[in-house]
Amino acid sequence: MEISWEESVTYSINTIYLLFSAYLVFVMQLGFAMLCAGSVRAKNAMNIMLTNVVDAVVGSISYYLFGFAFAFGDTSNPFIGTNFFALKDIPNTSYDYSFFLYQWAFAIAVAGITSGSIAERTQFSAYLVFSFFLTGFVYPVVVHWVWSSSGWLSASSTNMLFASGAIDFAGSGVVHLVGAVAGLWGSFIEGPRVGRFDAFGKPMSMRGHNATLVVLGTFLLWFGWFGFNPGSFDKILVAYPSTTDQGNWTSVGRTAVTTTLAGSTAGIITLFGRRLLVGHWDALDVCNGVLGGFVAITSGCSVVEPWAAIVCGFFAAWVLIGLNILALKLNFDDPLEAVQLHGGCGAWGLIFTGLFAKEEFVIQAYNSGESGVTRPYGLFMGGGWGLLGCQVIEVLVIVTWVSLTMGPLFYALHQLGILRISVEEEIAGLDISSHGGYAYNANQEENQPRFYADYMRMQNQS
Repeated sequence: MEISWEESVTYSINTIYLLFSAYLVFVMQLGFAMLCAGSVRAKNAMNIMLTNVVDAVVGSISYYLFGFAFAFGDTSNPFIGTNFFALKDIPNTSYDYSFFLYQWAFAIAVAGITSGSIAERTQFSAYLVFSFFLTGFVYPVVVHWVWSSSGWLSASSTNMLFASGAIDFAGSGVVHLVGAVAGLWGSFIEGPRVGRFDAFGKPMSMRGHNATLVVLGTFLLWFGWFGFNPGSFDKILVAYPSTTDQGNWTSVGRTAVTTTLAGSTAGIITLFGRRLLVGHWDALDVCNGVLGGFVAITSGCSVVEPWAAIVCGFFAAWVLIGLNILALKLNFDDPLEAVQLHGGCGAWGLIFTGLFAKEEFVIQAYNSGESGVTRPYGLFMGGGWGLLGCQVIEVLVIVTWVSLTMGPLFYALHQLGILRISVEEEIAGLDISSHGGYAYNANQEENQPRFYADYMRMQNQS
């Protein structure tokens, strides 16, 4: 069927918008890489950088072959898609290549979250296995539930749960909670890094080697989040019929504002909160606080007022601070605080949306602002319990699903002896023991072997 010139222009602009958003989200991989590299010790910098590359390249193939099909295939199956494998029959009237690229950028971010939780002590082969499985199967199934038009939890379905469906606009649960629960099981099964806790269970300082990289990574992630959240509208040229001058372009701008306010508020609260607890101003804590605010607002970024985003960020900071304290008491070791940050703040973000979502914005985001439409919205905004119930269910089913899939996978890798490296390799550092040398010519830890040949010579002498 021939389309008009106006339709062609609209389609072109929407495609450019989605592709640009995809590029922004992909920049987040660079942000993750910088954040991870700065948060680990120098002797493991090359390893963590390589795992970030592996997450992208392995995830690309996995998502192309299986992931996209499981996520968005088969509009009649509420649990999992069963067509579009290897992009067969793409493009079509529902999806095109730009949509695939945007969703792929999300998918590879999930494995990056998990990689941070098990950093500095994991065999490289284990990364290849879990990254492929997580990106190609575990994550796409959750996507199908929440984001596919046929998903049983979807807010865009024709048969919505509690007449509402779960609102997880850009993925506090679908992306961040999934990656965090996977990381929780990986870190738990592996156990803490050597020396992280003493014989009495007291935590020992094991700070990352480069605060500059952490701050750089945080700003790159902040920049990429403007594709992550506002970009999730997919289309920018959609006018709202109930208004004369508003459309998705209005909501896109508001979403960028709520994202900024939540992250900034969380950063400020973390800055002063940690100052009260530890007695000094800590740049690394502030960076994680900012990211915690972004994670939390990702669910409701398009459906809440700017003032509510400040509330979101305020409580996200305390969730992160509280979970970090709890993690140390339980001797749980996550070098990047990924479980606490992406898991705790992601879960809070889903609950927050169930409390503060505004009906007008919900209709704009999910019904293109149609007149005469009514939907459940935030409990505190007078919208009843329907939406909040769906949000709680999403948290529970994600934790259950990822635990039932990734938990056994990590346990199997552990039993096969291909999950954790040896104590000797861990002490020497993964760079020298697995990757042929350090990331830096002048390594700070001069008591360690400098080249792979030195490492092998020491192993033969022992």
